[in-house]
Amino acid sequence: MSRSSTPSALGISSGFAGLGPAPLTVLGVVFWALSGSDFRRRVGAALMGAGVACSMGCTVGHGLYALSAASAIELRQRVSSSQQRVADDLRKANEDNVQLRRSMLDLSNQMEELRKEVANVRGQNEGLAHGMADMQRGQTGTEQSAGERNVASTMVLVDGQRFVVGPAEKHAFEAALATLREGDIAQAQDGLVAFVKHYPQSRYKPSALFWLGSVQYALHNYLDAEVNFRALVTAEPSHLRAPDALLSVADCQVELMNVKAARRTLQDVVDAYPESEAADVAEERLAKLQ
Repeated sequence: MSRSSTPSALGISSGFAGLGPAPLTVLGVVFWALSGSDFRRRVGAALMGAGVACSMGCTVGHGLYALSAASAIELRQRVSSSQQRVADDLRKANEDNVQLRRSMLDLSNQMEELRKEVANVRGQNEGLAHGMADMQRGQTGTEQSAGERNVASTMVLVDGQRFVVGPAEKHAFEAALATLREGDIAQAQDGLVAFVKHYPQSRYKPSALFWLGSVQYALHNYLDAEVNFRALVTAEPSHLRAPDALLSVADCQVELMNVKAARRTLQDVVDAYPESEAADVAEERLAKLQ
C-alpha cells in the first residue's frame, strides 16, 4: 500500500491509533478495496448516474412545460372563439332589436293616423245620430191599420222598414231615442238595453242594436259595442244600417288594438257591401293599415 492511502493521508484522525491494531487493520482493508482503478470506476459510475438523473429531470421538465404551453394556447383559442360567438350573437340581437323598434314605430304611426280618422268619424256619427233621430221622429207613421185586430197598434217606418207595433213598444223605443237626442248618452244606453231585453223579437231591434252600439262606443265600451254591431249584421245582413254597423265593428277592433281583425272586417265591408259609402271608407282605412 502506498503512503498516500494511509489513514493519516485520508484525513483520519490519529485518535484511531489508540484503539489498537485491529481497527486500523480493518480500515486499511476498506481503503485498499476502494483505492486504485476500482475506486475510480465506482466514483465515475456514481457521477454518471447522477448526470443521467439530472438529464432525465431536465427532459421531463421541458416536456411538461411544452404540454402546459400547448394547453394554454388551446384554452386561449377556445376563449377567443367563445367571445367571438358571443359578440356575433349580441350584434345580431341588436340588429333585430333595431328592426323591431322600427316596425313598432311604423305600426304606432299607422295606429295614430287611424285613431284620428276614427275620431273624425265618431264626431260625424254623433251628428248623424242626432240628425237621424230627428228624421226618424218625423218619419214615424201614426196611421191606424184597419186590418189589425188591436186598434191601438200603429204602423211605423224606421230605417226603411215599415211594420206594425204596439203603443208600449213604440213608446219605449222612442223614449230611448229621445234621451239620446237630449245628449244623455248613459241614460240612453240604459233605455236601449232595457228595450232589447224586454222586446227581443221586436222589429225595432236592428235599429235599437245599432244605436246601442253607437252609445257604447261613445262611452268607450268597445267590447259590448262590437258585440251589438255584429249582432245586427248577423241577424239582418240586408238592413239599412248593416254596412255602417260592420264598419263600426272594425272601429271597435282598432280601439281594442286588434289591427289584424280590423283589416279582415274592413275587407268584409268592401266585399259584402261594395256599393255602399261604408265600403269607400273601408277601402281608405285599409290603405292606411297596409
